[in-house]
Amino acid sequence: MSLAFLHAHDGAEPHSDAVWAVSWTGADTVLSISADGSIKQWDSVSGQVSRTRPPHTLGLVSLSTVPTGKHALYNTLEGLTCLWDLEDGELKGTFESYARSGGEATEPSWSVSLNPRGGTYASTGGSGNVTVHSAEAGSFGQRRATLNSGRSKFGMYCKHSPDGARVAMSSESGQIYIFDLASSSLQTTYSSHAMAVRSLAWSEDSNLLLSASEDKRLILHDVRVSPSGKPGSGAVATLSGHSSWVLSTDISLDGRLAVSGSADKTIKVWDLGARAAVSTVQDSGEVWSVSWRPKPPAHGTAGAFVSGGEDGLVRWWRSAGAG
Repeated sequence: MSLAFLHAHDGAEPHSDAVWAVSWTGADTVLSISADGSIKQWDSVSGQVSRTRPPHTLGLVSLSTVPTGKHALYNTLEGLTCLWDLEDGELKGTFESYARSGGEATEPSWSVSLNPRGGTYASTGGSGNVTVHSAEAGSFGQRRATLNSGRSKFGMYCKHSPDGARVAMSSESGQIYIFDLASSSLQTTYSSHAMAVRSLAWSEDSNLLLSASEDKRLILHDVRVSPSGKPGSGAVATLSGHSSWVLSTDISLDGRLAVSGSADKTIKVWDLGARAAVSTVQDSGEVWSVSWRPKPPAHGTAGAFVSGGEDGLVRWWRSAGAG
């Protein structure tokens, strides 16, 4: 099987530097953050900017949205974490993760993730652990728990499972750690990759985790846990085909397809059942982020996704149907 994805349109007002993350929300808006210090909310139909924030001095490096599209969490290069209300355009919380308070050790956050259940967010950074923080307006940023990986390798990326029960974190050395949030314990560790893991994507049922690495591969993991607590079968498939670092990945809402963006200037769409690439799109530069439209695709089509990369453009892509 092969699929064709067509370039639908570009965002009307490009970022002035690389786009480091994009997220297509359940409200059918798209969020993008950039090395130019700005965050933008886009109308997916017109490609027009519908909201933006004054740019930060330093670039924005991490973005997380909730399924409703009502809030966005983002993080700056130095570790300023902000919660943005997308309904009224106001910031509901800011936290300087690099600032020392009392006797607590500080760790500037690098990657952040909002818990879809609400109330908390997770961060990771230089220590290689995950910190759980309050996401409530009155106590935003306060530490609720520390999840220890047992390794002091830089935390590259963290992402909550869609059911909000677990958080996965990937490191600069290629390990992936999955923590159970109810018990604040490390559930399992995967050493599937030989180099840094840049991105993680969960399936909507929270049973599968796809990792994207600088070793040019994506690896699909079965992360189901039996009632007795026994972890799933782990790495079940390797997706090879990119010729450089894989920088971002996402899984479609129905769990059939994955998309990946790479430093090789291509976007690939993968059939997870067939464990094969079914489409390759050539872009103009390194593709730093990809995100599926989180809605079931129209009958006979494979859906749509959005991408962002080093040229500063946010691009929409749509399926032309099966080939």
